[in-house]
Amino acid sequence: MRLPLIFLLFTFCSVAVQAQTIKLLDKQTKSPVTNAALYNSARSTYVVSDEEGNADVSAFTKSETIFITHVSHITLKTTKAAIVSEGNVVYLEDNENQLNEVVLSVSKFEQESKDIAQKIVSLDAEDIEMKNPQTAADFLSQSGQVFVQKSQLGGGSPMIRGFSTNRLLLTVDGVRMNTAIFRSGNLQNVINIDPFTIDQTEVILGPGSVVYGSDAIGGVMNFYTKKPAFSFEEGTAFSGMALTRYATANNEKTGHIDFNIGAKKWAFLTSVSYSDFDDLRMGSHGPEDYLRPEYVVTENGVDTVVENDDPNVQTPTGFDMINLTQKVRYMPNSIWDFNLGLHYSATSDYARYDRLTRTRNGQLRSAEWYYGPQLWFMGNLQIDKKGNGDFYDDAKLTAAIQYFEESRNDRDFGDSILFTTQEQVNAYSLALDFTKKMGSNQLFYGLEYVYNKIGSYGKQIDINTGDQAATATRYPDDSSWQSLAAYLSGQFNLAESLTLQTGVRYNHILIDATFDDTFYDFPFEKADVSFGNFTGNAGLNWQTAENFNLKLNLGTAFRAPNIDDIGKIFDSEPGSVVVPNPDLKAEYAYNAELGAAWRIDEKLRLDVATYYTHLNNALVRRDFSLNGATTVDYQGEPSNVQAIQNAASAEVYGVEAGLEYLFNKNIKLTSQIAVTEGSQEEEDGSEAPLRHAAPLFGNTHLIYRMKRWKFDASAEYNGQFEYDELAPSQQGNAYLYALDADGNPYSPRWYTLNVYSEYQIAQNWKATAALENITDQRYRPYSSGISAPGRNLIMALKYTF
Repeated sequence: MRLPLIFLLFTFCSVAVQAQTIKLLDKQTKSPVTNAALYNSARSTYVVSDEEGNADVSAFTKSETIFITHVSHITLKTTKAAIVSEGNVVYLEDNENQLNEVVLSVSKFEQESKDIAQKIVSLDAEDIEMKNPQTAADFLSQSGQVFVQKSQLGGGSPMIRGFSTNRLLLTVDGVRMNTAIFRSGNLQNVINIDPFTIDQTEVILGPGSVVYGSDAIGGVMNFYTKKPAFSFEEGTAFSGMALTRYATANNEKTGHIDFNIGAKKWAFLTSVSYSDFDDLRMGSHGPEDYLRPEYVVTENGVDTVVENDDPNVQTPTGFDMINLTQKVRYMPNSIWDFNLGLHYSATSDYARYDRLTRTRNGQLRSAEWYYGPQLWFMGNLQIDKKGNGDFYDDAKLTAAIQYFEESRNDRDFGDSILFTTQEQVNAYSLALDFTKKMGSNQLFYGLEYVYNKIGSYGKQIDINTGDQAATATRYPDDSSWQSLAAYLSGQFNLAESLTLQTGVRYNHILIDATFDDTFYDFPFEKADVSFGNFTGNAGLNWQTAENFNLKLNLGTAFRAPNIDDIGKIFDSEPGSVVVPNPDLKAEYAYNAELGAAWRIDEKLRLDVATYYTHLNNALVRRDFSLNGATTVDYQGEPSNVQAIQNAASAEVYGVEAGLEYLFNKNIKLTSQIAVTEGSQEEEDGSEAPLRHAAPLFGNTHLIYRMKRWKFDASAEYNGQFEYDELAPSQQGNAYLYALDADGNPYSPRWYTLNVYSEYQIAQNWKATAALENITDQRYRPYSSGISAPGRNLIMALKYTF
């Protein structure tokens, strides 16, 4: 399904309007407040003050509420009319005791963080502009609270609190991105989200099943993309941004342009991004086990191992990617707000690098192993309506259609047969959410329906003759997965300083799959599954003092088996093949979390959270049999039979801590660190380390701002896993790791030193430059199959109009 670009591009015409500028000043010092954020309640309009404290507010209506936030000042709520009446000058008060911000993720409606019992990580467009992440996965990893694994350059699989992949939920503008084929192995779908379109990202650390349903065990990553901005002056407003970027580590060449056309009731936003990446160069100081001394070249059907001219270059890893976005917004009055979003993302073919480094009998095993183009399209219609208060104050209808396509292609060295499997998912969802105020309390409730239809195809191709033949599909073709749900949650003010959040959700799952026994003799024909799950949570938020906040949250979460669990056929590791198992039930998590935030004085803020999660009926890959057979022939190789089973339980616990120190209004120090421990208990009572419990990781930033300049000097660091601390599945994957003195795989500790800078050249021009991994360390994040970039110079030039 290759959608024509005409779906995503609109014709532009515009008439410029005169900007309306206000000035933000510190109330005590009367100095300009730089990089303050101004936005409306829907975050559809977002402005940042410049080095002189000036901000253009022409996109705001005269009467709508404007939130003005800054790291060292009290958040101010005002209107443009009020600002104009004061001579277009706004004075902001210092208040380092404030422990608050506005978030959307926990209830799908706007709430203040002081009332929320869960820990939320908020990242915004300013973070993206400064750090210039190549993908959304890189953006998440820069937070210091989300660990990201990579198997290839075209990838990025987040880990949160010991969980990853299909135990984490991805949403874009409130629509779940997880599909029925999201797997327990590493997932790359987050790279389809264009960082240039992101307005705000909120990561819920811990369970989120009450509002979001299945998969939200370890956390929820919510990406909110930019909304079109209206013109509230006479005529039509036209604005936009163009950017070009280059990075040396993989010879990245990126171009981006977006346009916004705003009238009084209609607004249009179009965004186009294109990136081209060459093979990635790793650092020069580190384990030699990561080097790429040789690779395979195929000419005229003959595979040859050739010497790599530069073993620090990871060949092949390059790929290219395009992202297109079209937004349309219509707001006929203050009651109705219509938003249509169209997103399209496509990659080229890209190599599964870690599979290309595997050896067998001392020689490279694969001649080819690559993913076909990873495609994603989403059409999302969101209708917001203000109510009269009888049954709801705000209602939100979200209807979405998504299309996913991916393929896997592999061929052994010296073999002429290329095996290909291709998957397509059509995903449909409909959600209706409400909020109702009851005095000082608030209720949130809603309904949701999700339907996934899966197409799966398999073939083998002789690269010499072009002859094709059918082979086993990865999933049962024409299978379906459905979810029906209802939830109710509430926010109750028990006292002036004490808030209770609690809720419950019922989810019913339906799975229908028919298995093709052409290639395997399955002891079953169908999977016709129907089951329900209840989840709930209760949390307290206690503002014990003006500068001290405590959070306690208890919750449950679940992950329902999907088509990947029940019907998958694939080679999980050399010599093993996973086969279908329709006899599965949901895994269930129980979580407790305690957190505190303390503003010690006007300069220092600390926060810490500790958590514990117990997972029952964990869906894990274990040895299996088909009609009594424990080995079968898979793609010409005798393979041990395995299947996903409810065969284990797991526990995860850890601590997250953060620090922020303001030396003065221009210099700030921040630091984040996360420590996770996890173990998995088998049915026989034995225990082993949990695969997705990352080692200690974190970062420290020293940020300096003055007038046109902004600097960020940072350190990223990662702890070490010895051989006996690796999960059993990782102990057998020596090709991913360095080798210790005994020849056993282990994950070494590492660090990088980095500096980021930003300079406002002129009113419309901004330059950013960064030097990452200054000491040129050669390292791999835990469980990754590709080494991280070596010394990397990033340069970008941005023009706004």
